[in-house]
Amino acid sequence: MELTALLIFAGIYAVAVASPGPGVAAVVARAMGTGTRRTLPFIAGIVIGDLTWFALVVGGLAVLAQSFQIVFTIIKYAGAAYLLYMAWKLWRAPARGITEQPQIKGEGFKLVMGGLGLTLGNPKTMVFFLAILPQVIALRAMTPLAIAELCAVMVVVLGGIMTGYAMLADGARRFIATPERMRTVNRATGGVMAGVAVAVAAR
Repeated sequence: MELTALLIFAGIYAVAVASPGPGVAAVVARAMGTGTRRTLPFIAGIVIGDLTWFALVVGGLAVLAQSFQIVFTIIKYAGAAYLLYMAWKLWRAPARGITEQPQIKGEGFKLVMGGLGLTLGNPKTMVFFLAILPQVIALRAMTPLAIAELCAVMVVVLGGIMTGYAMLADGARRFIATPERMRTVNRATGGVMAGVAVAVAAR
């Protein structure tokens, strides 16, 4: 694919990714509660979700995917349920300064699945891949190399922007490091996470 076309796609995709939405809100809330490192698996799930939508659209399976709406609905509700669980954990987190909380067994996999479920059921993501992407890229002229190049761009752009959001949120978390302030932060971010879960489930 021509470099100009890749740059145009990267720019449009970056704007779509960086704009506020359930994914950004969930990443910020997670990083505010646990830090950047333990948010990375969640970001990985979001990246996998975008690549899944891209594969469906490029493969001409968008209509087929809509025919199996029940599958996406189940995934969406599963993702929303895990977001609610994370919100509950944040709300109940003890008031203490910045300390490394013990990692729950299987946490990484659960976070990946939570990010994947959030993305597959995210209306913002659906609109981009089903409505905007076909206007930007000539999908019928895709070659294996072009698909690989676009996937690489998506991983770099989406992963980079979401990690940037997580690092900013983690920095804010470390700035508000007293136990009293951390209780407020935990409950505020837990409330945001719960709101994201409800918004995803309701759409």
